Amino acid sequence: MSTLDLGFDVFDCHHHVGDVRAFMTHTGSEAAPTAGAALDAERAARVAIMDAGGVRQAAVIPGHAYARTNGVADTVACNDRIAAYRDAQPDRFPVAVGVVEPIFEDACLPELERCAGELGLVGISFHTRFQGVSMDSPWVRTFVERTAALGMVPVLHAMTESSDEALWKIAEIARALSEVEMLVLDAFSSFEGTREAFTIAERCPNLLWDTSLSYNFDFLEQLARQLGAERVVFGTDLYSPPLGRRISHLIPQIVESSLSDAEKALVLGGNARRLFGLG
Repeated sequence: MSTLDLGFDVFDCHHHVGDVRAFMTHTGSEAAPTAGAALDAERAARVAIMDAGGVRQAAVIPGHAYARTNGVADTVACNDRIAAYRDAQPDRFPVAVGVVEPIFEDACLPELERCAGELGLVGISFHTRFQGVSMDSPWVRTFVERTAALGMVPVLHAMTESSDEALWKIAEIARALSEVEMLVLDAFSSFEGTREAFTIAERCPNLLWDTSLSYNFDFLEQLARQLGAERVVFGTDLYSPPLGRRISHLIPQIVESSLSDAEKALVLGGNARRLFGLG
């Protein structure tokens, strides 16, 4: 029985489109497609994975390991590609999230304006592990603040084994901009990080947390019970092939959890759709 048959319209808040070779060299020498028939095939493979996993829609984010040898021009091209990916199949990918580079400082601020206006992107992703800065950089805070002012969602990666993305640094941003809702990704990649996330989540009610990289839903169910199901957002960190091959194992665990059906619906899609302005 599909998730739709069970009454859950699943939205995955965390897909990446891009080349994984910069950080997973064993995946092979072939670059991820960026245009044409090869990209169409990548998108078709992604949709097939979503269908098999019970996911109807997803938000797409560029891979942060893209080459930046041409500076801001490469960031502009990266955002153009993710907007085009969304536009090619908006029924399945209604949300595209862009990237900016705090290391370029004010030279990259105009790209934020373009993302919000010309491209219609609804969020900006920060993954400082790949960006040459730390999450507590004053420039990250500047970009996050400007992102929110332009009506976009700040999306903050928190790969807990990376000191550049330590949760306390995300908490500093969240507390400084306490009226701004932000989405935290990858925070449950370790046991210690998962436990730390509970403390940060309690102190920073403006943070929502995606489920990606969690080995099971048990801790997240506890988080939803303690702080509210509206704080937990289904996400998988699904990448372009060859890395991305399947949807997370968490969907059945969420469906089988002790949360109410209304709470499950929030986690599996309602929270992300509200956050990204889809109703």
